[in-house]
Amino acid sequence: MFLAIDDELEKSFGFSIPENRSWERRSWSLIYSILGFQESSLNAQIASSIVDYALGVAFGRWDINAIKYSTLAREGNSPFEPLDSLPRGLLRDDNSGYPIRVARDGIFSSEQTSEQNIISRIQDVFDFIWPENAEEIEQEICDSLDKPRLEDYFSSMDFFEQHLKFYSKSRRQAPIYWPLSTRSGSYTLWLYYHRLTDQTLYTCINDYVEPKLHQLNQASVKLRNKNNRTRDEEKSFETLQSLELELIEFRDELLRIAQLPYKPNLNDGVQITAAPLWKLFGLKKWQTKLKDTWKKLEKGDYDWAHLAYTIWPDRVREKCKGDKSLAIAHDLEALYEVPPEKPKTAKRPRKS
Repeated sequence: MFLAIDDELEKSFGFSIPENRSWERRSWSLIYSILGFQESSLNAQIASSIVDYALGVAFGRWDINAIKYSTLAREGNSPFEPLDSLPRGLLRDDNSGYPIRVARDGIFSSEQTSEQNIISRIQDVFDFIWPENAEEIEQEICDSLDKPRLEDYFSSMDFFEQHLKFYSKSRRQAPIYWPLSTRSGSYTLWLYYHRLTDQTLYTCINDYVEPKLHQLNQASVKLRNKNNRTRDEEKSFETLQSLELELIEFRDELLRIAQLPYKPNLNDGVQITAAPLWKLFGLKKWQTKLKDTWKKLEKGDYDWAHLAYTIWPDRVREKCKGDKSLAIAHDLEALYEVPPEKPKTAKRPRKS
């Protein structure tokens, strides 16, 4: 396992690996102790991390040149150089001949025929990093993840579960790649948290869901008008109708949230920003967490959040009158009403 990946890592990062020692035979005891992994789970963790990284490249989070060219990855190692304000591998400029297509709208689709298909765009990253044996390495990754294809790793929500685990620490959970799905999970849109805007959900509807609905409707009408449908055609017709209904439900929920209005502010954090979308997440434990967060938002527990002020401005403004810290948080200090001073009570003379 991972012999092809081992070769490429040696080329990209200059690892010196004796010819008589394979990937599996090398000692990873230091990595196990630092990361806290069990030996049997390390290969799967490496595979998961590679897929997570490739998706980050496709979304425009990471600069692919940092892994492709070791000189860029190793710049600025002097302990006396000032620290960067951003992570070393972060993509800062995807213009002027950047070799990978980046999802500028921060959206990928599970639809295989879509130009923004999530698997195709991850494979583009693999092709660039490993032009000679990308398919072989992809298969090694899938074998390690115990999945026949990458599509299965994503559709089963195993990827998101691992991603959520990787981006969680203590009580803080902050996944940055979000799968929004239909009820059965047959159609999914992946959003990149750092590219969310107040137009993202409308883009999901107009550029992804509506075209898919139009395509399904045409196929459904064609079958509906056909006389003497075969058993297979009857099955296809039922599947099309079911998916069409799910997509309509999906579209309507996206539209309802967009019109709350939904204006994400990254300063609120992942959990609060994702809370209005809780119904659209397929992973139950994350859905439950977001549902609880949404209830608290509705109740007013998080009125310091920008999202709370966007959705319930009257309630938040009223609270600002008596809460100076809340007023400052929303730049509404002018609304704060200084409470009148309590009259001082005269001191009683001491008894001699």
